[in-house]
Amino acid sequence: MTDLNLTCPIPLDQYPQVLLAHGGGGKLMRQLLEKMIFPVFNTTQNTPPHDSAILNLNAKKIAFTTDSYVIHPLFFPGGDIGSLAINGTVNDLAMSGARPLYLSVGFILEEGLSMEILWNVVQSLQHSAQIAQVQIITGDTKVVDRGKGDGVFINTTGIGIIEHDQIIAAQSVQPGDAILISGDLGRHGIAIMAVREGLEFETTIESDCAPINSVVLAMLEAKTNIHCLRDLTRGGLASALNEIAMGAGVILNIQENAIPVREDVQGACEILGFDPLYVANEGRFVAFIPQDSVDTAMKIMRAHQQDPCIIGQVTGRGPGMGLVTLESKIGASRIVDMLSGEQLPRIC
Repeated sequence: MTDLNLTCPIPLDQYPQVLLAHGGGGKLMRQLLEKMIFPVFNTTQNTPPHDSAILNLNAKKIAFTTDSYVIHPLFFPGGDIGSLAINGTVNDLAMSGARPLYLSVGFILEEGLSMEILWNVVQSLQHSAQIAQVQIITGDTKVVDRGKGDGVFINTTGIGIIEHDQIIAAQSVQPGDAILISGDLGRHGIAIMAVREGLEFETTIESDCAPINSVVLAMLEAKTNIHCLRDLTRGGLASALNEIAMGAGVILNIQENAIPVREDVQGACEILGFDPLYVANEGRFVAFIPQDSVDTAMKIMRAHQQDPCIIGQVTGRGPGMGLVTLESKIGASRIVDMLSGEQLPRIC
């Protein structure tokens, strides 16, 4: 985990192993909130804690999202449950073209969780929120019986403002749109599976977990025409493309040799029997961009440390609910369908 140079306000050596006895209230819970949580996130904003946060949003449109994070293990190469919770929520807002502003964080803590683990998660939340330029302004804490919470579960809710007139959604996708992805695929899911299964490779595969709101906002500020955005989380690229194709009623054609997958990730997928197209990512997105805006979008994405690739095109209106086809490296064509279930369980 990143060294944040923060000092935990609760002396961890006084709580060597166990965080909490079962129960959501009491003196220890109040001490936890007042001495660890509130100071890190500046949650009270110089006002006493209350049941809700009062916000001034002088905007015509807002985006609102919520998600829960139950990942195992809690810490993995390239991230942890704290950074995942912040980045996942921020990225969901960004996919609507919104500027993320405020987040809530709800903790479900298992009885017996060590204070050190919780403190590391809290620091990661704060650090990730700072990078993504969002404020954590409210939250909740609950405790469940030992053996029923797997350490920490986190729920987040995010609010952002939409400062443009574009409709960034599947229904805006048009035939002729280029299909761009922001970087290589599959690292998050394989990083989790490698740790979970005790697999060792020549190099450590790190998750791509990162906020992507800054690059989206930069494209919007440059007046880039964007028809649709989607982050490539559960179900990976294949699921995202199918959802968009069905929502827009279009045919998407992608080229296998244009889709970037690192050699170590490809090798791990072959060992584990996974298709990289369906493996989850936490810092990657697909963009549907009209041809006259592609060069601008690519330039901005590269300027924000992305490695964009054009992987295909919208070729026409689809039969029924839409279709995704893939041209293989040997020139054959096949349909890319949705998975009937999760390829990788509990990767976020």
